Amino acid sequence: MLRVLSCLLMWFVLAGSHVVAAPEPVLAGGVNPGYEEKPAWFKDSFLDIREDVAEAADAGKRVILYFYQDGCPYCAKLLKDNFGNRTIAEKTRKSFDVVAINMWGDREVTDFDGKNTTEKRFAASLRVQYTPTLLMLDENGQVVLRINGYFEPHKFNVALDFVAGHLEKQQDFRSYYAQVMPVKASGRLHELPLSLPSPLRLKDARKDAYRPLAVFFEQPVCAECDELHDDILKRREVAISLTNLDTAVVDMWSKEVIQTPDGREMPIRDWARALGVKYAPSLVFFDSAGKEVFRTGAYLRTFHLHGALDYVISGAYRSQPNFQRFLQHRTDVLHARGFKVDLME
Repeated sequence: MLRVLSCLLMWFVLAGSHVVAAPEPVLAGGVNPGYEEKPAWFKDSFLDIREDVAEAADAGKRVILYFYQDGCPYCAKLLKDNFGNRTIAEKTRKSFDVVAINMWGDREVTDFDGKNTTEKRFAASLRVQYTPTLLMLDENGQVVLRINGYFEPHKFNVALDFVAGHLEKQQDFRSYYAQVMPVKASGRLHELPLSLPSPLRLKDARKDAYRPLAVFFEQPVCAECDELHDDILKRREVAISLTNLDTAVVDMWSKEVIQTPDGREMPIRDWARALGVKYAPSLVFFDSAGKEVFRTGAYLRTFHLHGALDYVISGAYRSQPNFQRFLQHRTDVLHARGFKVDLME
């Protein structure tokens, strides 16, 4: 059934991986200043998700639901650096139908259960809080792989191979990625000065703790872990924020038994699996009682990582459940006070 597709290009954007913001009016002439042209080969969908899945399956393909917002620099990187890469674009076109969904949009969507909703309500129902977010679906509409945030081309290319090859029937994505690891890295597990010592007792060692805990799930062969420690964590503003946290760096594949923040004893690799940590580096934050309160799990530059640290440290997550709103306010205040915000620094 044909639908009238709303053209509501009027969203204000802070932007970036892990950030969604509120709408603002379009410029004269109906042009959104943050609009990014989608590749012409993206599917021109009527947003009946079950229909999209069935049509893709008939063509021997799978569906990628791409949640975006206008003005998001990481969405722009995905469109330009990833889909602008010939190999990635051809691989995606061959094996997938990509359906773009504006997470602030009002176009009508028929969801997985056949119910009518809107883009923004559909996004909310799927707990989409990051842009870009990609849901890679199988022939039954089940999520094979969820990507919260931006994957650089080398990692995204591996994700495409995993889902297009139906490899989820053989192993999970993090295991597959660890096998093919496309970028040469340092090969060492980083240390963060004055972190909690090994063997890690993340409950006993923090009995009187008033600071939140940040656990860095990493692995020795990890180029992004190298960048995190060799650059971002050495930035003065980030280092200052880290003084307000207890920290622990763990090898997400380690068989070493630790005590988790809630008092369980288990190998680190089992804990990572139980938490759903799929790749390194991932940061999982816990309150003083050992309850998870927030996490990040995709490519982050300094501004976003610093924001995530302060979001937890300040306790803002208690009153503002949307990290993107928190970061939007932060950006507005900095702009108003004359500070330039470089989201990609």
